[in-house]
Amino acid sequence: MTDQPNKRGRRIRFNFYWLYGLIALTFIALNFWTFDSTPTITWMELREKLKNNEVERIVVENKETAYIYLKQEGETDKAASASPAVRMQISTPENFERKMEKMREENPQIDEIPIQYVTRRSWGWEIISWIIPFAFLLFIWMFMLRRMGGGGGANIFSIGKSKVTVVDKDSSPPSVTFADVAGIDESKREVMEVVDFLKNHEKYTRLGGRIPSGVLLVGPPGTGKTLLAKATAGEAGVPFLSLSGSDFVEMFVGVGASRVRDLFRQAKEKAPCIIFIDELDAIGRARGRTALQGGNDERENTLNQLLVEMDGFSTNTGVIVMAATNRPDILDPALLRPGRFDRQITVDRPDIKGREAIFRVHLRKKKIADDVDPHQLATQTPGFVGADIANVCNEAALIAARKGKDVIEMEDFQDAIDRVIGGLERKKVILPKEKKIVAYHEAGHAIAGWFLPHALPLIKVSIIPRGIAALGYAQYLPQDRHLYTQRELEDQVAVALGGRAAEEIIFGEVSTGAQNDLERITRIAYDLIALYGMNPKVGHVSFRTPQAEWEAFQRPYSERTAEMIDEEVRKFIARQYERVKQLLLEKRALLEKLADRLREKEVLYKEDLNEILGERPEEPTPQTDEPVNGAAASDASEVSSASSEQLPV
Repeated sequence: MTDQPNKRGRRIRFNFYWLYGLIALTFIALNFWTFDSTPTITWMELREKLKNNEVERIVVENKETAYIYLKQEGETDKAASASPAVRMQISTPENFERKMEKMREENPQIDEIPIQYVTRRSWGWEIISWIIPFAFLLFIWMFMLRRMGGGGGANIFSIGKSKVTVVDKDSSPPSVTFADVAGIDESKREVMEVVDFLKNHEKYTRLGGRIPSGVLLVGPPGTGKTLLAKATAGEAGVPFLSLSGSDFVEMFVGVGASRVRDLFRQAKEKAPCIIFIDELDAIGRARGRTALQGGNDERENTLNQLLVEMDGFSTNTGVIVMAATNRPDILDPALLRPGRFDRQITVDRPDIKGREAIFRVHLRKKKIADDVDPHQLATQTPGFVGADIANVCNEAALIAARKGKDVIEMEDFQDAIDRVIGGLERKKVILPKEKKIVAYHEAGHAIAGWFLPHALPLIKVSIIPRGIAALGYAQYLPQDRHLYTQRELEDQVAVALGGRAAEEIIFGEVSTGAQNDLERITRIAYDLIALYGMNPKVGHVSFRTPQAEWEAFQRPYSERTAEMIDEEVRKFIARQYERVKQLLLEKRALLEKLADRLREKEVLYKEDLNEILGERPEEPTPQTDEPVNGAAASDASEVSSASSEQLPV
């Protein structure tokens, strides 16, 4: 339909609801078109007309309506009107015949009046009765197509088109640049080189080099993979086509492959350009891993088409595919081979310098006080990714606003870090007995972490309830490390068991507060024995933990080996429990003193620990100068989430 300008200069565009209105008007018109204006009469009136010999003939139509034709006035008996004068609704023809028979008995001349039964069909309603079901099904089909197509207008044939967002430097000014990306300098340099490939491709091709056809960003959630893609779109200077992996997944067969073809068709028209696919694992999952699905799975068809488009019979010159995922282990090997994704850029957790740079980027947009030190904030947030740091800065701003401040102070950032690590502080009154258990539980962790030589140094202990079920938590001084020795892992398990051991020593029984501790030490113990090969009985073998349900049925070891691993895990945990219990028995006086101080002050910092416990003996020299980050504990337990996330477990 051609758009026509109206009086105000606006174009009148077709609206899909016009069709609904047209259908309604059609029904109304048909209703008036089939309206019968013949007046109706009753049986008493018909009897009088029959007695007066006014009736010429009677026509019963469709067994439901009797049309009475009357003789014209002043004419002979043979003259009659061309159209019925009156009509009468009847229930059934049999009932009509019975009543007419009674009238004949009263007036014999009625026998001379002919009664005709006819069946007439309304072709308009016959056609409509066939059209309405098909129209209803067509409407449902069109409605579903429009919904499945993302509400993309009245064109129902666009469902096979890719729902891509095109970013161009002329139409969309860059909102994010590489200056907004901090803390991941190595990854940023790799991505900037890809942009340089497109801007100065002759610099690399003059020596026979080939521009990479694919770049895969790999890393944990929140590290800045999508932010790097946004910066690339802002500074590439070429069209940037962005969409998610889930945009290819559809309930209709062949739609995913059709959208892949349409995406690369658009990219070839705009070349040189960049295609960015976020969450690639939605369509790049390895083929044939799931036994419940056959080889004709729609996701596999979409992946096959993507493989062909990236490096098939025809090449895509000037088109670079950039993708991001945090699950590279489940991607299909054919997708990761050279020629498709030539480069895999790891976007890892930032170190202390990276976190400081990220804090500086976020603090530029905040009104902060002079006492806010980005370096100190970086030392207190090891293991944090960019998303966590952004959350800390936002929480600090909200806390300061809640207190009615004009600027964000360092105290607000401290509260925000506690909020992110341990959860929201709850104004919950706990029983004195529970508070005492929590105090001794956390004191047990603190004593173990203070005197075990390879444990992470403790810098803060709190028994203030936080989160949903956290009644206490602690902050440690972990290091940005990638390797851990067996003794270091053993000391971490012993520290985690310190809370339960303290409860048993003081109260003679244990509580449910160590649930989170037990989950952590069980995971570490199984990895230490079955993954890292640190048990002499199991041997120097490595059995990877199943990543999916179907892998649990394909264990690379026998039931006997599984029983041996379970037995060694129990023995290992029992040894560490007896070890930390013996340590707490030797330091019982300090344990009670620290627990009493915790019950009094509720929060103890490193200075308080030095005053109560003395200087930490044989404290290992950290490889970096950064402290912190424990996490909230379940019930009365503590967790060092940063250290556990950095552990290769």
